[in-house]
Amino acid sequence: MTTTHAASHGLRLPPGQRAVEGFPRFGTHLHHPAPEVPAHHAIEVRGAVRAPFSVSMADLARLPRRETTADFHCVAGWSAIDLRWEGVGFDCFYREVVAPALDPAAVVTHVVFGGLDHHRSVVTIEDALAGDVLLAENLDGRPLDSDHGAPVRLVSPSQYGYVSTKHLSRIEVRTAPPTTSHGSLALRLLEEHPRSRVWAEERHGTLPGRWVRPVYRWLIPPLRALCARGGSAPRGAAEQ
Repeated sequence: MTTTHAASHGLRLPPGQRAVEGFPRFGTHLHHPAPEVPAHHAIEVRGAVRAPFSVSMADLARLPRRETTADFHCVAGWSAIDLRWEGVGFDCFYREVVAPALDPAAVVTHVVFGGLDHHRSVVTIEDALAGDVLLAENLDGRPLDSDHGAPVRLVSPSQYGYVSTKHLSRIEVRTAPPTTSHGSLALRLLEEHPRSRVWAEERHGTLPGRWVRPVYRWLIPPLRALCARGGSAPRGAAEQ
């Protein structure tokens, strides 16, 4: 993973981030194979709806398409520059698909996104409905592959990469944030921030973002080694 020194990148990056060449696949999950995608993949919608229902990829394809070029900011401190995503705006999906199915008494405050790899992210409804949030199916003009989160993933450019759940298979609308319980103080401090906004450097829990940067500088070398064993690839082939 090579840092790029282009001055224009540095001027526009959020605090604590550095631009890298390509789009590396990075993280502690690399020793696991990508999940198998069902032949007839669908996104299940549940929570504060009158009844759970599923949205097929054909259903998703009928919605208006949107393309956006945005940077991807990993919480570990690197940023991939000028990625071109294409899919359906989540605000459109919510308005056209979810809202008509809501329980009339529900006041939605959060959305939980779940993937086939068992990762999940919790997003406030305000952040989920931002205009740059996509249910993305293509990256740089090509369908997502298994490393990127095929067949569809969340992309929320204004938040750290752990929010952008891959292999999206479940969307749960909630009237309150999910409760979490971590046993140790360290885990509680390092849990995901409730907003995870990159420009506010909301990396984890209640810790100031600048305090977390040295932790990642210490962790990146072993994670790079794990990435190398799992098979790293240039942009267009792999990422977080």
